[in-house]
Amino acid sequence: MTQPRSRAQELVGDITPKLAELTDDVLFGDVWARPELSRRDRSLITVAALIALGRPDQLRSHLGLALENGLTEAELAEVATHLAFYAGWPAGMSAATILKDVLASR
Repeated sequence: MTQPRSRAQELVGDITPKLAELTDDVLFGDVWARPELSRRDRSLITVAALIALGRPDQLRSHLGLALENGLTEAELAEVATHLAFYAGWPAGMSAATILKDVLASR
């Protein structure tokens, strides 16, 4: 039986198999599994960092993961609002529109 491909394998596994492997094994297999922070907390931190860094492609998928990890729509909206004052208005507005799209597609 064939094991399902991870999201990293689907996105870049054909062109950069090592990057997909490191994403699966190190980032999500080790870093995200460490007990010092919950998956919910890691999602909150990751979403905030992606908003501040202006990474819309990664933000889109991490917003979905954040919802799966227990963050609420209201909490994610508040992150976008709060970061507008620290990361810049465009970052907050972009995050809000991406969040709106993510929520509409669920």
